[in-house]
Amino acid sequence: MSPDLCLQLVIGSWFLDTLLSSSEFFFLIQFDFCFFNYIDHFFCDFGPIVELATSDTSNLLVQDFVNCFLEIFFPFAFIIMTYLCIFFTIVNISSTYSRRKTFSTCSSHLTTVCVYYGTLITVYMAPSNESTSNTNKYRSLLYIVVTPVMNPIIYSLRNNEIKRAIQKMMSRSFRNVWKG
Repeated sequence: MSPDLCLQLVIGSWFLDTLLSSSEFFFLIQFDFCFFNYIDHFFCDFGPIVELATSDTSNLLVQDFVNCFLEIFFPFAFIIMTYLCIFFTIVNISSTYSRRKTFSTCSSHLTTVCVYYGTLITVYMAPSNESTSNTNKYRSLLYIVVTPVMNPIIYSLRNNEIKRAIQKMMSRSFRNVWKG
């Protein structure tokens, strides 16, 4: 990939995201809100803010669902398609060792991507009611906290030194359990 193409992809994604997000923002600021301004969430998220609106939010919710397809579902589908292409390329690698190493690298990244996008899809694209909005508060922790924490753990587990240190620590723990 050339630096120019990389820059074009970055600028294009920023432009598209800014355009889609600002259109929802301009819809949102036109709504009437009640005096109750407490958002029961870990951060100021779109869903809890819309729940506070006393105006009809049906048009905004339809627009948000369409935006979710453009911002969440299509990028996820694109990533999955690229991994299918990578998978078919890996299958054609003649060396078993190289094939295994490549699968290991791709599977750890794909796991992280699936956890991240899976929670985004369930939080933002699934229909919500009062009970799911409370559940979504905790689901949002998956893509805000768990995915960034999980990323270095997954990639460090591929490091042989860390694997040996974990095995050594586990064997000590098991010996202590059996002794005591």
